[in-house]
Order: sequence, then structure tokens, then C-alpha cells
Amino acid sequence: MPWYVWLMIALVFGSVIGSLLLLRNSAKKLPLSEEQLQRIKRRNVEQDAKDAKEERR
Repeated sequence: MPWYVWLMIALVFGSVIGSLLLLRNSAKKLPLSEEQLQRIKRRNVEQDAKDAKEERR
């Protein structure tokens, strides 16, 4: 392959990796209260039970 194809491949990989690193660095945790965490956990348990019930059908 010509040298410019390798250069393009390197630029594409570099831009993808750079974008992923930027996304990781800009991600922030959501400040949730204890009550909100409990509701989320309760909904997850309910949804898991519902999914298991549907799989048994």
C-alpha cells in the first residue's frame, strides 16, 4: 500500500481514540440522593422479574 494510505489509517485511528478519550474525560457522575438510588434499584429488580417472567412463556 502507498504511504498515504497508511497515513490515512493512522489519522482515522488517532481521531477515534482521541474522541473516546475526550468522551471519557468529560463524563461526569450524576449526583443522586439515597432515595433516588433506592428507587432505581427497586425498578431494576422489578424489571428483572418481569423479564424473567416473559422468558418463561
